Amino acid sequence: MPDVHSLVNEFILKLKKRKVEGSQATARLAAVLLRSVISQQRIGYTNQAGALIDAVKAVGEQLVAANPVEIAVGNIVRRVLHIIRDEDLSLTTAAMAGLNLSAVSDDDDDDTSPDDHPVLSAAAVAAAARSTLRPPSLQSLLEDMPDSAAVPHTSSSGGDSEGKSKSADKNSRSRKLKHDVIEAVNELIQDIDTCHEQIAEQAVEHIHHNEVILTLGSSRTVLQFLCAAREKKRSFRVFVAEGAPRYQGHLLAKELVARGLQTTLITDSAIFAMISRVNMVIVGAHAVMANGGVIAPVGLNMVALAAQRHAVPFVVLAGSHKLCPLYPHNPEVLLNELRSPSELLDFGEFSDCMDFGSGSGSPLLHVVNPAFDYVPPKLVSLFITDTGGHNPSYMYRLIADYYSADDLVLQRKAAPST
Repeated sequence: MPDVHSLVNEFILKLKKRKVEGSQATARLAAVLLRSVISQQRIGYTNQAGALIDAVKAVGEQLVAANPVEIAVGNIVRRVLHIIRDEDLSLTTAAMAGLNLSAVSDDDDDDTSPDDHPVLSAAAVAAAARSTLRPPSLQSLLEDMPDSAAVPHTSSSGGDSEGKSKSADKNSRSRKLKHDVIEAVNELIQDIDTCHEQIAEQAVEHIHHNEVILTLGSSRTVLQFLCAAREKKRSFRVFVAEGAPRYQGHLLAKELVARGLQTTLITDSAIFAMISRVNMVIVGAHAVMANGGVIAPVGLNMVALAAQRHAVPFVVLAGSHKLCPLYPHNPEVLLNELRSPSELLDFGEFSDCMDFGSGSGSPLLHVVNPAFDYVPPKLVSLFITDTGGHNPSYMYRLIADYYSADDLVLQRKAAPST
């Protein structure tokens, strides 16, 4: 099995050099990498979940720093951290339930010696619940119980066998925690792989006969959504805005025509002129923030404003790996990046705009080429995810099911200097 450090460094290099881009690709690779980190991580007898969390956070911090624009990477890191906490809580709850059940059974057998068969007090159980993933764990609480509260030993050989039993139980719980976490991460990877299909299954509920759909640029999610409606014998037309300066809309238009959909390619500047003929706007997203705002390819805010002006529903398709628990004002969120000016002008044309006469060589022309727009939640009519359709006001509740509040900030606290 490859060394986990080499796998981490290889993925970080790909992120820095932009060799892997796109929310689904980066999310899947991040989940696979974190699965390897968890699988190879050695954990002790106590605070096992805490050891896994520290390992995942250490790797996650490096991944996010390598390319902060790929918000899906941070989302997956936080999802895996939530999985660890959730699985550990399930094991802890089961362990406490088993202890209480065993204690009650012992009391039924012998009511005359309650001190010999203790039940964890409500205070101890509450403390264990509050301290989940933080020492002292349930195991340490049991280990710290006085000898008088323990089950009496019948002989020295019995004590040895009980010690071996405790050690075996610890090893068994450690293996079960890692096994359950890895199984849950496998389910997460499967959800990422099938998110397009799950979203596309809902197309027939939203697209009807003789409607006109507008989209901008190119999105695999949008492509499969529209094609799924076509396969269900829906007859409709698609307006595709070209999505300058990368003109990804040209690729989408060709794909739609190849699959038999009536398609009209328009310029971005014609959106306001054509929006009055549109029944619905359907677009993809780069990320969905906790307030329901959308980080999307540049130009979509203009489309959203045009749709609001003409009372046209603005629908956003996004897999659950794109749901981010952060708000746009959080410092950890990088809302935009500037792409190469060569997408607008050839490098040869820049030489004509350089002021060589002054000797400074400073350009008279500046080219700004942002990659993303921010669409506020008030402009969004509906989100369609792999779990169904949701209003923007409900997104914060949906996101809360996927993440833990303790994991919103991935940067580990620096140790105090002495």
